[in-house]
Amino acid sequence: MDYKLGGAIMDKQLEVLSKSIEAIHDQAKRFGLDFFPMRFEICPADVLYAFGAYGMPTRFSHWTFGKNFYKMKLQYDYNLSRIYELVINSNPCYAFLLEGNDLIENKLVIAHVFAHSDFFKNNIYFSSTSRQMVETMSIYASKIREYEFKYGHREVEIFLDAALSIQEHIEPPSPFKTTNEELENPDSHHKETPYDDLWAIDSKPKEEVELEPNRKFPPKPTKDILGFIMENSSQLEDWQRDILAMVRDEMRYFWPQMETKIINEGWAAYWHTRIMRELDLNEDETIKFSQLHANILNTGGRQINPYLLGSKIFEDIERRWNNPSTEEKERYGRIGGKGREKIFEVRACEKDSSFLRNYLTQELVEELDLYLYQKVGTNWVVVEKDWEKVREGLVNRLINCGFPYIVVEDADYHRRGELYLKHRYEGVELDVPYLEKTLPHVYLLWGRPVHIETVIDGEPVVFSYDGRKNTKH
Repeated sequence: MDYKLGGAIMDKQLEVLSKSIEAIHDQAKRFGLDFFPMRFEICPADVLYAFGAYGMPTRFSHWTFGKNFYKMKLQYDYNLSRIYELVINSNPCYAFLLEGNDLIENKLVIAHVFAHSDFFKNNIYFSSTSRQMVETMSIYASKIREYEFKYGHREVEIFLDAALSIQEHIEPPSPFKTTNEELENPDSHHKETPYDDLWAIDSKPKEEVELEPNRKFPPKPTKDILGFIMENSSQLEDWQRDILAMVRDEMRYFWPQMETKIINEGWAAYWHTRIMRELDLNEDETIKFSQLHANILNTGGRQINPYLLGSKIFEDIERRWNNPSTEEKERYGRIGGKGREKIFEVRACEKDSSFLRNYLTQELVEELDLYLYQKVGTNWVVVEKDWEKVREGLVNRLINCGFPYIVVEDADYHRRGELYLKHRYEGVELDVPYLEKTLPHVYLLWGRPVHIETVIDGEPVVFSYDGRKNTKH
């Protein structure tokens, strides 16, 4: 048996739910899903929403997580939204179910969770993530509590504010290439455990970088701003460098989840539908499942529903590879009957941006009534309905998980050790108030004036912070 169930519910309920898990597990296996051993836990709303706000059950404390918790919990209390489950990319895979779920809700959620675990295990973008991150984050949380005790809670909180303000600006793990360090030094140390980076921080003394005249540092622009500051800031103490390493490691773990939201949720929705259809549901359960499933695929609101879009694309792929048109047979050599095989291939090798670019068709754009819109004055206006432009517009918003692409251009600007960042502008301007609030955080981390080049109203602009005030020129 590769699943377990726990939680504070009645023995009879536990027995019924355990049998349901077994039936769903067996059906998922028959469909060919390949998942990690599962660990299910029934949790009260307060606990589940705390896990949801922190992103993990063992993460360090910070006021931003508390803010997220109260926002999410308030929406739950007023019946505006609801988290039915939380599933962790780990081995074994931990899934936390909401205590208030009834049996049919839990059946749907459990089927959904098995598909998520299959995706975590087999999608290539998760191949370099740590499967022991629950334990690793617990160690990180303990270390940060030690720093709070030693250096003061307020001092650590201020530094965490700065670190978290740029946590998205990393070089995410790539399954397709080795790291720059490995390319430059083939004999570099190979990590044997998830904690080797922490030992390296303590064991390697920080060396001052000596630049040759007119030599640029770094030699090439680097996207990994957090890692660059961690390695090269001369102002950081060891404990601060350690915190940056932990924040960066956590973000590298979360990144694949952020760049596969549509395909991951679509895969889970596709499979929970098919698994539930194979279960022996009575009439009331069938009606309740249909209502729940319809709510999950609801198209309301201004945002793309990842469950709907992702599952529709998978269904369309399966249909087109099972029954290719005459043109598809002649042009691509499709022989038919390969739909199921094809969706498993797509699940293994795509992320959201490539998933939409390669498989979002004109027919689906029209069926789902997808379009691009923007705010003009006080009104929201549809600006594009051409299917190719809609697809490219959606893809562009997914690149770099939607975050601005900013690089370290020069870490010795004006030969004074100042940090010069450059925004790779591609039509979307930076949020200036947010930028001006973030620069002081970067200054705290770097210890010297910070500059960022961007484009505002079509003109190049440089924002600077010297420790006292923001300037623009």
